[in-house]
Amino acid sequence: MGDCVIVYEGLNSMKAVYLAENGRFENRFGIFKHQSWVGKPFGCKVTATMGGHGWVYLLRPTPELWTQVLRHRTQILYLADISMAVTHLDLRPGSVVLESGTGSGSLTHSLIRAVAPTGHVHTFEFHPGRAEEAAVEFKQHGLGERVTVTQRNIEELGFPDTLHGRADAVFLDLPGPWKVIPSVAACLKPNGRFCGFSPCIEQIQRTAEALSSNGFTDIITYECLLREYEVHRETLATTVRLAEPPAPKRPRTAGPAAPAEAKAAAGPSSAAGGEAEGAGAKEAGAGAEVKEETVADAGAEVKAEVKEEAGAAEVKEEAKEEATPAPEAAAAEAEAGGSKAEEGDGGQPGTSAGPSAAAAAGAEAAAGEEQGGRGKRGGGFQRPPPPASMLQAVSARPNLEARGHTGYLIFARKFVCG
Repeated sequence: MGDCVIVYEGLNSMKAVYLAENGRFENRFGIFKHQSWVGKPFGCKVTATMGGHGWVYLLRPTPELWTQVLRHRTQILYLADISMAVTHLDLRPGSVVLESGTGSGSLTHSLIRAVAPTGHVHTFEFHPGRAEEAAVEFKQHGLGERVTVTQRNIEELGFPDTLHGRADAVFLDLPGPWKVIPSVAACLKPNGRFCGFSPCIEQIQRTAEALSSNGFTDIITYECLLREYEVHRETLATTVRLAEPPAPKRPRTAGPAAPAEAKAAAGPSSAAGGEAEGAGAKEAGAGAEVKEETVADAGAEVKAEVKEEAGAAEVKEEAKEEATPAPEAAAAEAEAGGSKAEEGDGGQPGTSAGPSAAAAAGAEAAAGEEQGGRGKRGGGFQRPPPPASMLQAVSARPNLEARGHTGYLIFARKFVCG
């Protein structure tokens, strides 16, 4: 009991809970007794014991999660600035770090993890109450051996003399960081790293001037902004056909026959065998020639049959064209037939309807063909080709506004000649 666990309710809803013997956690999903969580592994899913059938996840308290769930005693640094600071301070296991401005302990947790298990963090806080609360939290999280919390006004007194020449990195989050730069230079080892955080650019400017006058080099300032991207999955229709997989390669044939040198090295004892092999090779060659001739004859016969079939098909097409009259000829024959029918039947309207209808049908067919030809030749409206394939695409669209500005980070390195 007494351990800290992060209760995950949703993407933007997490809470830090300290287990107690008779404690329970209540939310809109139900009532969860702490006793039922004992012995469960981190990352497991637990259901409510009373008041519903909801569930939550139990997560291990990492520095990133603690930054999202801690109780704000002061303004804190968030993940973007914390990751930039830890990276440029070049922290590693065994490093000694000095921090002024403990606050809510958001950055301190990440500093401890970066220098663990053999490093140490000395953090200083001006406010006595905040210093005591931070020390209690570090002990509850099992970090008491790797961090020392001290109440001290660093802007007026500077860092203790016992830390001079012992620090690998220094981080300042103070209203006037330029006042502490001489003490920082005394505490840093050769090539030690410095980082300062300030919400205003005027503070950064004065800090940069103090760093330059105290022998620091590689001075650079960053501003970290966050821009979220919305990821969507879409189905796109395209007329570009996807590439087909290549055809499988044919297996290689057997290699060439052994060279004559191998036969000569076999000696006279294998002469009879060589003659027998030669006779067998001749017979195989003769058989191969017979097979090639047979295949060639068969191929010639197939080509001849294909040509005959093609010729017959052409003859049939010509016969169809001759048998099918042109639209104008059909119309003329229909008119002639109609006039003959009128002469023979004495001009009765019933007998002349058939030829006139045939003539009208022929004229309509001819007009339709002419219009179709004009549409093709003149570039008339044509339907677009159907899509060749459907593609599954993923697109990422950035938000117009960036967020996350809390201040500026200034970095520098203690320069030592030689």
